[in-house]
Formats: sequence, C-alpha cells, structure tokens
Amino acid sequence: MFIKICGITTEEDALLSIGMGADALGFNFVPGSVRQIRPSVARDIVKRLPGGIMTVGVFRNELRDRVIEVTHEAGLQAAQLHGHESADDSAWIAERVPTMIKAFVAGDPSMDRLIEYGAAAVLVDAPEPGSGNVFDWTLLDGRDRGRPLILAGGLNPLNVGKAIESVQPWGVDVASGVEVIAGRKDPVLVREFITNARQAAADIEPDESELEIDSMPYDWRNE
Repeated sequence: MFIKICGITTEEDALLSIGMGADALGFNFVPGSVRQIRPSVARDIVKRLPGGIMTVGVFRNELRDRVIEVTHEAGLQAAQLHGHESADDSAWIAERVPTMIKAFVAGDPSMDRLIEYGAAAVLVDAPEPGSGNVFDWTLLDGRDRGRPLILAGGLNPLNVGKAIESVQPWGVDVASGVEVIAGRKDPVLVREFITNARQAAADIEPDESELEIDSMPYDWRNE
C-alpha cells in the first residue's frame, strides 16, 4: 500500500511522516492554501530527507511552465496536477518531470481519457479538495484504467481501513485527516493512519504495479 502524507510544511513533519512509514510526501504550491509552501523551503526540506521517499509538488490550474520551474527548483520527483488541467498541458508537463500524477474529482468522465494525460498514476479526490470531506466511494466503478489509483478525500485513521476495503486502491493520500491544525501533523494521527492503512491492505492481494522513484532528490541540472 502506497501512502502519501500531503500538505507538508516543516522538516519536522516530513521526518515524522517518514519515520512512521510514509512512502511519499506532498508539498502544496497552490496560492492561498493554508498549506502553501515556498519552493525554496520545500527544497531545503527535501535535501535533508533519506532516499527512497517520493517527493511530490501539488499544483492547481498553474501555468505549465511554472509547474516545471517549481518542480525543478524544489528538487521534487513528481508533480501532482490537482485542477482542471487539459490533457495537452498535462501530457506536456509529464514529459518534463520524472513522474506526473493527475488528480480528478470523483465521477469526472475525463478519467475515461486518462491515457491522454500522460499520468503515471491517477488520484481521485472529493469535489472540494482539501476540505476533509469524504465522497461516495461507489462513484469509483472499479474499472482498471491502466494506471495505479490513489484514493484521497476526507481520509483519516478511523475510515482509511474501510476505504481500502471498499475501493481497494493502489495507494491512499491524506492531509487534513492527520493534522492537529491546518499545516501541522499530529504524530499520533499519522501513526494510526499508516498502521490502519497497512493492516487493511494486508488482507488484499497486492497490486504489483509501482511508481519508479529515484533515491535522490531530482535536480534538473543533472539532465
């Protein structure tokens, strides 16, 4: 089970999440978000992380050139497009970052054209991303769209097990569900979320698909 802790704003929370067993960390670059972080701050955090952790920049309706610029500046391994980005722009970005994750609102018919977006994985969220609200999981029809499915939207330690049992996603993503206040993680909630997610996944036949990640922070200057 791939577990992403999103909305990281401090090195302390980044190391906490990794220490509890997270596979990926998300850094929010959406203007106006309570979890927004500057690229330079994100890069300082990423440089001090151990290898083997996927670092993801979260963007919403951002200019495609800016997505590339920030992903490179922060030394991240993936860009997550969490808005109404077109298939053409998404595919363009996917060609210029190590990994691209495309987020959709549950029930969005655009998921049927996922291959056009060039995404390595698809993330499905509630209609109001970041609200902490759970959506109707039956909106996910269980069809295999050829990419790993990451489930988000109102997940927390109490419901993540049921979510995994119901949807059987490849991964889960959480932000507000493990926070003590917006932008700051609660160690107990992070531990319980990861523990409950792994326990729920243990009874489900594992999905062998993987997202390839580098062991070191991404640096465009090495290209």
